[in-house]
Amino acid sequence: MNSISVLHIELFQSGRNTSDFYFNTMKEHLAVGHRHIEKPHRHDFYAAVLFTKGNGIHEIDFQKYEVSEGSLFFLSPGQIHSWELSEDINGYIFFCSQEFYEMHYVSQKLRNFSFFGSVSFPRKLQLDIDELRKNDILFQELGREHQSQNVMKEGLILSMMSQIFINATRLFSKDIDMRSSSASLSYFKHYQDFENLIEQSFTEQKSISHYASLLGITPKHLNRIAQTVIQKTATDVITERVVLEAKRMLMYLDESLVEIAFRLGYEEYSYFVRVFRKSSGMTPTQFMRKYKA
Repeated sequence: MNSISVLHIELFQSGRNTSDFYFNTMKEHLAVGHRHIEKPHRHDFYAAVLFTKGNGIHEIDFQKYEVSEGSLFFLSPGQIHSWELSEDINGYIFFCSQEFYEMHYVSQKLRNFSFFGSVSFPRKLQLDIDELRKNDILFQELGREHQSQNVMKEGLILSMMSQIFINATRLFSKDIDMRSSSASLSYFKHYQDFENLIEQSFTEQKSISHYASLLGITPKHLNRIAQTVIQKTATDVITERVVLEAKRMLMYLDESLVEIAFRLGYEEYSYFVRVFRKSSGMTPTQFMRKYKA
């Protein structure tokens, strides 16, 4: 089985000095970097992509999103993605390493933004005409600053990136009816803590009671939090994270299905298959056939 390539920022620098930040128009990015991005691949950096023209399909961690004018995407390190785009596609794209962004802030972390910190949150934000116009201007300014030799250039780049991220967070939050009270903010914080705990031990621990105990709340309350924030049960969140990891492993590890099931904490392969099929609608074997094809 062929491995999924992991792309680094320097692959896209095109002769420039290696940097922890990259910016380009989509048209130029596709022309220069097409050989790297025509197949499913992973990044070791954070990325934002705004489409201003054209259409297509953008697949992120095996979920297909429609691309159209105003589609804004956010990708985290490790996610597998690919796309099929029309010839007239255009827009903007930028990458940054975690170090580039976080070394300049005392408390702000990229994972604090829901679209970077949670595997359960959608990766696409569809902008209306007014929001597209605002973001188009911001991305253009970011691109001009990237090309400049201005004093304190890096600081302004970071400021504009933060503005894009914060604006997107506010727009995403409009779809989640939970931001208006301190209790709602507490739910969101608990949910972030829940996902962080899952990341640490989802291969060993899959019970709601385990995570609820670590959070100091009841399993019933943890379910209420998950259903409020993302309209899923806590069990669904745990299972979907395990199945996502299974899909990634099936794509880039040259190991048997039984070995992968065991790595993910399933001693009985048949039970792993049932969990995988219930979550994804297909067996691991069917999944491999589909994506290898």
